[in-house]
Amino acid sequence: MTVYLDHNATTPPPPAVLQAMAQVQAEHWANPSSTHAPGQAARQAQAQARARIAAFLGCKPAELVLGSGATEANHHAVLGALQSRAGEGRRRWLLSAVEHPGLMALAAHLQQQGVPVTRVPVDANGRLDLAALRAALGPDVALLSLMGANNETGVCMPLAEAGALCAAAGAWLHVDATQLIGKSAFRFAGSGIDLLSASAHKLNGPKGVGALVVRQGLALPALLHGRQERQRRGGTENLAGMAGFAVACEAHAADLPHELERLARLRDRIEAALLDALPGVHVYGRSAPRVPNTLCLRFAELDADLVLTRLERAGVIASSGAACSAGGTQPSHVLLAMGASPAQARAGIRFSLGRTTTEAHIETAIAAIVRALAPLLEPTASLESAA
Repeated sequence: MTVYLDHNATTPPPPAVLQAMAQVQAEHWANPSSTHAPGQAARQAQAQARARIAAFLGCKPAELVLGSGATEANHHAVLGALQSRAGEGRRRWLLSAVEHPGLMALAAHLQQQGVPVTRVPVDANGRLDLAALRAALGPDVALLSLMGANNETGVCMPLAEAGALCAAAGAWLHVDATQLIGKSAFRFAGSGIDLLSASAHKLNGPKGVGALVVRQGLALPALLHGRQERQRRGGTENLAGMAGFAVACEAHAADLPHELERLARLRDRIEAALLDALPGVHVYGRSAPRVPNTLCLRFAELDADLVLTRLERAGVIASSGAACSAGGTQPSHVLLAMGASPAQARAGIRFSLGRTTTEAHIETAIAAIVRALAPLLEPTASLESAA
């Protein structure tokens, strides 16, 4: 049995999601912008999907901009805020030092264009340093971008505290909630957040569709110009993707408290078992609030590429970070920001659980991991003891 423990990278869509998408493709294939009857039927289906997604996120349907995914939503939030607030003299962008590689790439690009960008540090547990944020905020800051939960460690950020500091300084707060939605009881309404990004395929929906929530009353320019999405996102809408997204949202909403408790129990089981069975295991963010499905650790300083190869041969699929940044041996920028050495940051392994993960999967994974890695760790343990 192969055990898939990389749900933070992507999640499998269940039959209900695939069926909803196929039904929309067959019955509502017309363009929702068309004024004829088939087009208006498609438009009605779109409105229904939007309302269902908004209900899950805890926002108003009119606040929802549906696009291609969280990367687009993140770019829209940042570029839109910088453009909108430049006239106020607010041209600086703050982001945490542990944001997703896609957002870090945007930061590097904007800096090359002369945009002032400040990366706010985190503490040893990966939580935003609020004192550093307070010092960084000023009348020139347009926006703070902050992950709701880190994709590598699962560590939850202090959103309420950061939001209060931003509000006092007149800065907008943008939260990348890609790893928070569906893994917590979070709701947008009353959160104090101005802009929020999410992606369907992280919660068992389809790839190619996501959301940007724009707080009502906020003036945010379009990223792609056109008539769609209240003129905030041009392009013919991905109606099938929206339908699948809506079904995935409702599936999560139906049993969320039970599912969060179940995932936490399974995550804690694999964490405790590996700490007990193998020497040199270090868990990142263990003493910080974490989403219940994510475990980030290292096995002494065994390189992640070696560990992942061994694990896959043993039937366990894991990751050394976000899938879109995998493929090399560069140290994790997240773990470096938390104070890990380069060798330690190259050793980080992420196990992320999902709705299809069972207790049998976890027990199988524990046994396979111990069998695969114990021979590699015994010499390390002996050397550490001698030292």
